[in-house]
Amino acid sequence: MNKVRFSILAFLLCFTLIGYTQGKPGGQPGSKPSGPPPDKVQKGEDNSPQTQDISFRFALFTDLHVSMTNEESTNDLINAVTDLNNQRDIAFVLISGDLTETGDYASLVKVKDILDKLNCKYYIIPGNHETKWSESGATDFARVFGDDKFRTFMNGYLFLGFNTGPVIKMGDGHVAPQDIQWVTRQLKEVGKKQPVFLVTHYPLKTGDVDNWYELTDAVRRYNIQAFFGGHYHRNLIFSYDGIPGIILRSTLRSKDELGGYTIFNLRDSLYVYEKKIGKMPIHWYSLPLEQKVYIEGDAKAFPRPDFSVNKHYRKVQEVWSKNFKKGIYGSPAVSGNKVFYGDDLGFFNCLSLDKGKLLWQYKTRSRIANTPAVADGKVVFGSCDYNIYCLNQEDGKLLWRFATKNAVLGSALIENNTVYIGGSDGSFRALDLTTGTQKWEFNQLKGYVESRPVIADDKVIFGAWDTNLYALNKETGDLVWKWNNGHPRLHFSPAAVYPVVANGKVFITAPDRYFTALDATTGKEVWRTKAHQVRETVGISEDKQQVYSRCMNDSIVAIKTTTDTPEVLWKIDAQYGYDHNACMPIEQNGMVVSATKNGEITAVRATDGAIIWKHKIGNCIINTLVPVSDTDWVLTTTNGIVAGISAK
Repeated sequence: MNKVRFSILAFLLCFTLIGYTQGKPGGQPGSKPSGPPPDKVQKGEDNSPQTQDISFRFALFTDLHVSMTNEESTNDLINAVTDLNNQRDIAFVLISGDLTETGDYASLVKVKDILDKLNCKYYIIPGNHETKWSESGATDFARVFGDDKFRTFMNGYLFLGFNTGPVIKMGDGHVAPQDIQWVTRQLKEVGKKQPVFLVTHYPLKTGDVDNWYELTDAVRRYNIQAFFGGHYHRNLIFSYDGIPGIILRSTLRSKDELGGYTIFNLRDSLYVYEKKIGKMPIHWYSLPLEQKVYIEGDAKAFPRPDFSVNKHYRKVQEVWSKNFKKGIYGSPAVSGNKVFYGDDLGFFNCLSLDKGKLLWQYKTRSRIANTPAVADGKVVFGSCDYNIYCLNQEDGKLLWRFATKNAVLGSALIENNTVYIGGSDGSFRALDLTTGTQKWEFNQLKGYVESRPVIADDKVIFGAWDTNLYALNKETGDLVWKWNNGHPRLHFSPAAVYPVVANGKVFITAPDRYFTALDATTGKEVWRTKAHQVRETVGISEDKQQVYSRCMNDSIVAIKTTTDTPEVLWKIDAQYGYDHNACMPIEQNGMVVSATKNGEITAVRATDGAIIWKHKIGNCIINTLVPVSDTDWVLTTTNGIVAGISAK
């Protein structure tokens, strides 16, 4: 074949080449299926070869924040779709997260109904509003849109989009270890010459994504042209360890009369335009397209997490540490010489306490995002596959399974052969531990349950993402009282904290930054203070005389439980920076231990708050630690680490 004929054929092939899409179509809109979600299946991958460059235009929508109650955000998205459909030659649309305000199924379907009116294909990923606040444990996104990742080729360029969390837990963004493996696998397959654009919601930098460096280090050896993303709702240019990062405006109108979006023109360079509804596009940035080569920078140019605290407090040792490279969003449970926990891929795991050796696994059909409960040789937990499970502790064999109508994000509590657990189907239940038979069901919740309940005399108390804290009769399930903080916004619900009880009071903290004490019998407010800027962390002393919380900036506070006013016993500067990780302070042997969203553990003296030791393990969320002796603790992290530490 001569060179002219070969060039013509290559041109025609490149002009028509658009790869596999995981965006449109996705799930079908309509009523929510009543059964559990299917097993998550990785979609097929487009292995189209690199081809010569041909100009094309594409668009990006981000930060839509559609809800069932805010018509303005809905209209802004409709206007963006209508305006884009009036443009010529738009090849596809990228949608980089925060589609909804509360991550609920109805809002996701509403967004899909609107996006399906686009006259071109779209490729879509979730943002933190779909992953942190979600009654399905962030699994409905894939049900509605087909997946939470995408891969597609267009005229010689590869586009990869993936989730940057956080999942369920309040914290910085986080790229799950299995998603980093997915990205690396795609890049390895196409090779180092293939030009690639990566799409995330969060900017890949410190303060936004806790493990940004793991991702940039994984992709920097490849020909990454740029990252696209949102989250900041405005146009910005960043450098992610030397890789260009382009942050784009929201579709929301903000202070303008109408909203807008972004149009890209890919020619010899990438030209970026802001397109306001009904107006001409305005060019604001250009990026040369070339074979990218990224070199390592020094610590000042490419900062990394600081582990120097471990050199200062040398008494703390990691007795064992296992990185299973699957996200973990609940604390472990310990019984005898066994550690139990669930993970992001739906495995429930049992490790040996002394060495962290994997003893057995049980596979559910979806993500496990809660903390198990153990009693009488049994271990109980919920799954996002709509089931509550009870397994034999020795061998992991299924003893019983109870089916619900939605994901089960709540953590179980076991007392007197009864399992108390809340889910996402509007119900809180009491089940018989031996048989799994339902003893009673309270089905009046208007939001999902994420936390673990507490028993106060004859009541079981818990919060839900419907603004309320509930107290039910633990024998009958009848409502005794419910309380809310007076704020109608669901994001301010007392739902992620584990309540504690002492001296006739229930103590909670919530996203409204208040520390609150309620009468356990009536639900009436005893005291309430915003003086300490606390958030979703609360713990009780071993003698029940003081209650603890970690403040959002550096401080840990202890308040007396016996008074009707918030009498501060001590408050110390623990120097951990800004933090909003829902990790409960736990007292053991006179030490109060808690951890941050960036992997630092702090132990303070219960009597006066003096710092005893610190230890940093990774740079991501540490879930509430579990004491196993006066000096030893077991922990899990969102990055897939399970560890045993000792401070002898």
